[in-house]
Amino acid sequence: MPTADRHPDTPDATALAKAAGALRAGQVIACPTEAVWGLSCDPHSEAAVARLLRLKARDPAKGLIVVAARMAQLAPWLEGLDKALYAPLRASWPGPVTWLVPDNGTAPKLVRGEHDSVALRVTDHPGMQALCDAFGGPLVSTSANRAGEPPAMTADEAGAMFGEALGGVVPGRLGGHERPSQIRDLASGRVLRD
Repeated sequence: MPTADRHPDTPDATALAKAAGALRAGQVIACPTEAVWGLSCDPHSEAAVARLLRLKARDPAKGLIVVAARMAQLAPWLEGLDKALYAPLRASWPGPVTWLVPDNGTAPKLVRGEHDSVALRVTDHPGMQALCDAFGGPLVSTSANRAGEPPAMTADEAGAMFGEALGGVVPGRLGGHERPSQIRDLASGRVLRD
């Protein structure tokens, strides 16, 4: 039952603690996101990111999105960024815009892929915000599907797709967005996915 200080779409403290423990142990978990069910892991655990890429059969060259509960959690990833480039970030976060930000050396290679930028977003999904806070920082967030297949839209679908390979399935609901986040290049403003 939700408490007065907890959003109804936020998992309870026990579920969040269990999920955060799995993430810290290098596991991949399934969780609801803004538009689809997703897979998340610790972006700084090479083994966890490699496991996630294998589960999805995703080309490592493509890179992955990193989400946070608030901009402050992305501070190390944004260090050295031209101050003028903060305006579009502040104007669109939290929200469904993923920005390709020049990598300052913080992004691990498997997260960055073959790019010289890293895909960052401050989520507006209460459950993902709570998960990032419980973990203590940003997380990889990618759709729960194998490459070329449709994403899971329910916890049951995510569980059926990946089964015991998951370190857990976080309870919750999707965020109500019809499509995954828009992706834009921060330096040029160009929209890469609408």
